[in-house]
Amino acid sequence: MNNLDARYQALLEDILHLGVEKTDRTGTGTISVFGRQIRHRMREGFPLLTTKKMAWKTMVTELLWFLRGDTNIKFLLDYDCHIWDGDAYKNYCKWYDSLINAELPQKYTKEEFINKIKTDDEFCKKWGDLGPIYGAQWRNWLNIPNEINKGGIDQITNLISELKTNPDSRRLMVSAWNLSELNQMVLPPCHYGFQMYTRKLTLEERHSMVSRISDKVTSTDLERKEWIIVDDIPYKIPTRAISLMWNQRSVDTFLGLPFNIASYALLLEIIAREVEMVPDELIGNLGDVHLYSNHIEQAKEQISRTPYELPKIQITERNWYIHESVKEKLGEKSFSEKILSYRPDCFELIDYQSHPKIKAPLSN
Repeated sequence: MNNLDARYQALLEDILHLGVEKTDRTGTGTISVFGRQIRHRMREGFPLLTTKKMAWKTMVTELLWFLRGDTNIKFLLDYDCHIWDGDAYKNYCKWYDSLINAELPQKYTKEEFINKIKTDDEFCKKWGDLGPIYGAQWRNWLNIPNEINKGGIDQITNLISELKTNPDSRRLMVSAWNLSELNQMVLPPCHYGFQMYTRKLTLEERHSMVSRISDKVTSTDLERKEWIIVDDIPYKIPTRAISLMWNQRSVDTFLGLPFNIASYALLLEIIAREVEMVPDELIGNLGDVHLYSNHIEQAKEQISRTPYELPKIQITERNWYIHESVKEKLGEKSFSEKILSYRPDCFELIDYQSHPKIKAPLSN
């Protein structure tokens, strides 16, 4: 059963029934509730909503952009991802409109602005950058431009190292809320931090994983060893499960939240593979949970739809079960090198079925 869509639809209904009217920085207006949570067990399927068609490639591209430590929209545009265009263009317009020189060239339209980002390196460097937003904070806390791990704090690499060496730590956290740099960002982070948690897998859980590889391995075998040999190939069976909980101050529930859920689920999958653990639970702690006034009818339409089963995900570049000796022969790369080599098509959805897309305007 697809519990995720049901929980999401219940959240939409909650806002519609209990939400209070509030003003907001975009001038659109919202109805809002405060303090909600959404949970999903990853074994039930990958949490990509089925009650409307989701832009999978766009979501994957944005997450890879964050993980690369990038803050310039050029990478996004190269993969036809436009969710940050409005913020970049708004920043440019704010600057242009503050000038009073009558001899300035005519202001670019949004379409002209985006084309300029794609074709003019100098213009791209100046106006394509959004300031020290998510990627900069995740990979380079002190924000030394283009110098990951050369003075700045690489929170993602530190997190992975801690997961491998001290998995029971209560400090497995990454923050994007850098008070000293908020005023340099085009938009302060909405999802401002996440924490990871691991636990030992039970013998029964490990045995069910082995059964996907071979029916000849017994629970007794797993009690004695971490490695198994199947057809002369050594496999390491994970001993831990890993969960992720993110915190979000502002939640655009119709357009943004479905992306946030899938994005943090994919982040959980990527990190789980890197540290050879099993994705367990995904949890979102949500602050100001709102529907924009021009999303009300769309939300009602989505609530009326019957969910399909959730899809599965396949990361096509690597096999997470291979033995260390095999990794050495293949030339195992660092996590940063792997992220730079990933492309959106490395992440494949299996058996994704959904209702049609529901169009709604994005408020910047």
